[in-house]
Amino acid sequence: MGVPAFTIPTGGRVLELPILGFLCERPLHGYELKERIKALHGHVRPVSDGALYPAIARLVKAGRLVEHTVPGTRAAQRRVLTLTDAGRADLLDRLRRPKDIEISDHTRFNTLLAFLRHLSDPAEQAAVLRRRLDFLETPASFFYDAEGRPVRAEEPDDLFRRGMLEVARATGRAERAWLREALSTLPG
Repeated sequence: MGVPAFTIPTGGRVLELPILGFLCERPLHGYELKERIKALHGHVRPVSDGALYPAIARLVKAGRLVEHTVPGTRAAQRRVLTLTDAGRADLLDRLRRPKDIEISDHTRFNTLLAFLRHLSDPAEQAAVLRRRLDFLETPASFFYDAEGRPVRAEEPDDLFRRGMLEVARATGRAERAWLREALSTLPG
């Protein structure tokens, strides 16, 4: 039973993929970008200005984004962010070669999945999905017995631990079924 990791990494580097991904779709100002990332991550990973704006600044400094000022709807001007060619190349590279944590961490994988359509090669898309499926098919658990064996959903006497494991099992089954279906439609 592959169980998605529910770690919640913090910091701006986690935000770079969704920043690049959303700006690949169209230029946005900072507040719009923050709202889109917030909607993508939901309550699991709040987006703070203290993480978002330094991540944007790093990407601007690295030449992945450019900022320009436009008149605001009221009096204040707004800074609009646009993806550069280097930013698009960086995004595509991140999508082609995601880090292990982006495959194993459920929220990070969903972020990756949200932008995977930007890869034009279905074989590259399939390779990413195959990595996730391989991860999910590796026996894992939130809990392990004295011999280091993963505890199965029906084993704990603890109602709450059993609930965690049952939900993880059902979620894992549904995700594996979707991955197999998606892979059957992609060449490679």
